[in-house]
Amino acid sequence: MRFLVRFLGFLFAAGTVVFLVGVAAAAGLIWHFSKDLPDYSQLQDYEPPVMTRVHAVDGSLVGEYARERRLYLPIQAVPKLVINAFLAAEDKNFYEHGGIDFTGMARAAVVYAQNFGSNRRPQGASTITQQVAKNFLLTNEVSFARKIKEALLAMRIERTYSKDKILELYLNEIYLGSGAYGIAAASLVYFDKSVNELTVAEAAYLAALPKMPGSLHPIRNRDRAIERRNYVVDRLLENGWIKQADADKARKDPLTIASRNTGAHIFAGEYFAEEVRRDIFERYGEKKLYEGGLSVRTTLDPKIQVMARKAMVAGLVRYDQEQGYRGPVSKLDISGDWGLKLAEIKSLSDISPWRMAVVLETSDQSARIGFQPPRELGGAVSKERQTGLITLDGVKWARAATPNGRGKVPTSVAQVLQPGDVIYADPLFKEGNPVEGQYRLEQLPEVSGAMVAMDPNTGRVLAMVGGFSFDQSQFNRATQAYRQPGSSFKPIVYSSALDNGYTPSTQVVDAPIEIDQGQGGQVWRPDNFSNGKYLGPTTLRNALRLSLNTVTVRLAQDVGMPLISEYARRFGVYDELPNYLSYALGAGETTAMRMVTAYSMIANGGRRVKPTLIDRIQDRYGHTIFKHDARECRGCDAPDGWKNQSEPQLVDRREQVLDTMTAYQITSMLEGVVQAGTATVLREVGKPIAGKTGTTNEAKDAWFVGFSPDLAVAIYMGYDKPRPLGKGNAATGGHLAAPIAKDFMKLALADKPATPFKIPAGIKLVRVDSKTGMRASPGDGGRTIMEAFKPGTAPPDNYSVIGVADADGRMMPSQSGGQPDTGGFIIRPGTGSLY
Repeated sequence: MRFLVRFLGFLFAAGTVVFLVGVAAAAGLIWHFSKDLPDYSQLQDYEPPVMTRVHAVDGSLVGEYARERRLYLPIQAVPKLVINAFLAAEDKNFYEHGGIDFTGMARAAVVYAQNFGSNRRPQGASTITQQVAKNFLLTNEVSFARKIKEALLAMRIERTYSKDKILELYLNEIYLGSGAYGIAAASLVYFDKSVNELTVAEAAYLAALPKMPGSLHPIRNRDRAIERRNYVVDRLLENGWIKQADADKARKDPLTIASRNTGAHIFAGEYFAEEVRRDIFERYGEKKLYEGGLSVRTTLDPKIQVMARKAMVAGLVRYDQEQGYRGPVSKLDISGDWGLKLAEIKSLSDISPWRMAVVLETSDQSARIGFQPPRELGGAVSKERQTGLITLDGVKWARAATPNGRGKVPTSVAQVLQPGDVIYADPLFKEGNPVEGQYRLEQLPEVSGAMVAMDPNTGRVLAMVGGFSFDQSQFNRATQAYRQPGSSFKPIVYSSALDNGYTPSTQVVDAPIEIDQGQGGQVWRPDNFSNGKYLGPTTLRNALRLSLNTVTVRLAQDVGMPLISEYARRFGVYDELPNYLSYALGAGETTAMRMVTAYSMIANGGRRVKPTLIDRIQDRYGHTIFKHDARECRGCDAPDGWKNQSEPQLVDRREQVLDTMTAYQITSMLEGVVQAGTATVLREVGKPIAGKTGTTNEAKDAWFVGFSPDLAVAIYMGYDKPRPLGKGNAATGGHLAAPIAKDFMKLALADKPATPFKIPAGIKLVRVDSKTGMRASPGDGGRTIMEAFKPGTAPPDNYSVIGVADADGRMMPSQSGGQPDTGGFIIRPGTGSLY
């Protein structure tokens, strides 16, 4: 008995020693690993990289920019279903333990012992808190040292932060495959839904991903992904978090993935989105753009953008097809599976409803075509094969393009298409309706161009088309292409004259002119498009309406190029305009964006506008860090509520670039261009429109720039490597660019009232003879118009010409009234003087 007592005492003493040694060893181990633990307090101020999101005016998504696709979602905004799914998959006792799940650790230790020496990865037993510690503060190293540090940090984190805060960090940080970080981004990437819209099956699939996102790919490893998803569904049911019916349905649901666009999210908005990206990058830098979580509200109107894209593309295609058919995109061996071969040829992704196809067989009346099969998520080519027919109606435009012009209209489809031809096809329409199963041959246009639509009162860019296809060329011709505006620059010249004493009735002679360029330069003889036809003395209104070059050059001589250069700078068309008279005819290079901005200043009464694609930018916390509208709003802040105080007032301190009355005069003259000048095609719009066409030397660029009271637009068409667009009237701005503007403005202004341009106070409307500009008399009949005059000016009653030179240079006697032969001089009506 005594021996037994001693033995038990020995065991107790030995056990005590072992326990103390163990405690000391554990304390030493804890002390050792605690020495260099990361500072977990940084989690309090954690700001993860969050994607920048860009939105249109209606709130629709334009684009997303990020290195890690992540949207930070507060725990209060996460649905209970999603929370339960992740707890079921990762840590069902999360709200009960103190950071470490000892039961799970024991289970993992047993599995490790069973697999020892097998080189199999040890089973994890990490709680969500431990995963937060690892993801935020440690590495992914597989070792006992890291696990001990992870456990120590987990316990400290649990003592410092609430369970909800820990779970919020976890759900926003975890990587869930396909470039998605956090549940909000993953929900968009996999299902194109917000987390509030997820079904039980979808939430369970996302919850299955954290441990092995690469091995649970929804396409490449579909069966394994569904198996793991259903495991999570079972755990949800087992824990009583969903009902049996919900679980049964979730297990049967197919794993359907909605492939999400990673580029611009609004059709035809790629050029706009890229321009916004560049702007943010220049303002805030790369880190803020891709990690700052900015919320950008742009000026883009999706409806207007689609209209602009539709009109511009139709115009480019119309012109290109008039030049003839250049042949297929490529040739393909159609033996075997033609779909796989066609899928390897790069096609443009942003020209819907056009689709790439290969010709399978042809006859006189039709060709059977096979369409390029789509790729599924993960890059696999779809097994689906779609076919259609191109009939003779679909190729009638495709006359062969030859150096001497187009060939004959095809009488057989086989004359145009051959088996193996890779082409683009578009649904065939008859009487406005698509013909089922029939398609039209299309070709990518060689010609390009740009369009910008702007609110002329604010400078907000409503739509932008930078070319035929962003996928084909990311060069934005609306902002980056510097082209000669031709006669569309003339309103700036005429504005400078009207702002400095001239009137719309001022007469300038339209006659041949020679300019000695000096210093051995050749004599410059500017000519009108009319090729030798001249009108003699002509009002400024008619000169602008008919786009007379000789009048514009004489006007520029008298006004002076330095003054015109100053107005060009004020309007933002050019930074520095050389003092050569040819620049008065638009020989300098500028952009469509600059031109539409200049015309917007005319449209809004002469106020400066700064073009912008961005209305407002907010940081990740919702604080506004940029706002385009800089007007002061007096009385907008009413902290005590409405108490019958005065209405708020917007204070507009923008610079007055052009006199308000001058702006109306030039607007009225530009209305004349549309009503009876070079842009009469726009009369079809049926709304008040003012504008000017432009055609450059050798017809290398064709322009139209114009506006209604609430919408300004600039359009140019031309080859990227400039070359003539054609000859004669067929290659002018009135024939090529103005019809595009007409198509666009008919759509954009369809629901707008026909509001006339506002006449500013002080303007006098006087009836004048439309040809001479003189005050109308009772017998002038239908030749009269209402002309706008500033205070102190009036239409002339007669002409008085003094000392007009004859052919020998002698001064001729004075002439009064009628239409004198001015010999190239400029006559100011009613002053009796030459100048």
